[in-house]
Amino acid sequence: MKPACVARRRLLLGALTLALAACASTPPPAQPARPKVALALGGGAAKGFAHVGVIKVLESHGIRPDIITGTSAGAVVGSLYAAGYSGIQLQNMALALDPASISDLVLGDGGFVKGEKLERYINQQVRNLPIEKLTRPFGAVATDLANGNRVVFRRGNTGQAVRASAAVPAVFEPVLIQGRKYVDGGLVSPVPVNAAREMGADIVIAVDISTKPNAKGGGSVLGALDQTLNIMGQKLGQAELQHATVVIRPDISRIGSTDFAQKNQAILEGEKAAQAALPAIQRALK
Repeated sequence: MKPACVARRRLLLGALTLALAACASTPPPAQPARPKVALALGGGAAKGFAHVGVIKVLESHGIRPDIITGTSAGAVVGSLYAAGYSGIQLQNMALALDPASISDLVLGDGGFVKGEKLERYINQQVRNLPIEKLTRPFGAVATDLANGNRVVFRRGNTGQAVRASAAVPAVFEPVLIQGRKYVDGGLVSPVPVNAAREMGADIVIAVDISTKPNAKGGGSVLGALDQTLNIMGQKLGQAELQHATVVIRPDISRIGSTDFAQKNQAILEGEKAAQAALPAIQRALK
């Protein structure tokens, strides 16, 4: 073989070797990061059982949020969900729940429900794990009584944070945590969408269980409580919900905030509302 041919052959072999080496060393194209999904659960006392129905439907369609935030009743359900309970387990817990096991009546200046039973109940269910040790990131929203600021508890005693988040003023005693008093998060964030965004959520599925104030409400102590919760959740909730990706609104207008007897109906309404919202949620996830 002529020297020129040999040289050309060697040159071609060298070029081919370099090309193959370059292909082998080129990393595969990076996959786009999966968006973080949050579930923001709003306040509404006994209406909060609707959250359980929403969670059941989401799970049945393979939608499992990465982040959970909750206000008041939403903090109660959200803490248990973040601790690893499934929707079916939450439903069984809800149906077996005796309201007397989470309410302790007292005569005090700050309210007539102390809230210690609720704190103990939550801590028992989450095996005394602090918030930062729960299965998924969780934030419980409360209000600093001294300055009205919103506070998102993401570390510390889970039951205590939930108790603070659910401490409706004049009904529950304010909760003292590290020298500061806290009350219901619904005063500043009825549906904690902003907290979910701050915790890194790209997609926020919000569950709004508030209802419009009733013109005939407030005729009794329980009626006044129901009316108070309805008023609390209106304008503030509307403003924050604008930052949600999808809003689920169960029809719980016929269920009172203290009507624990209708918890099964509330769960069913949550299921129906979540089913109706599924197309919008699935579009957002794509």
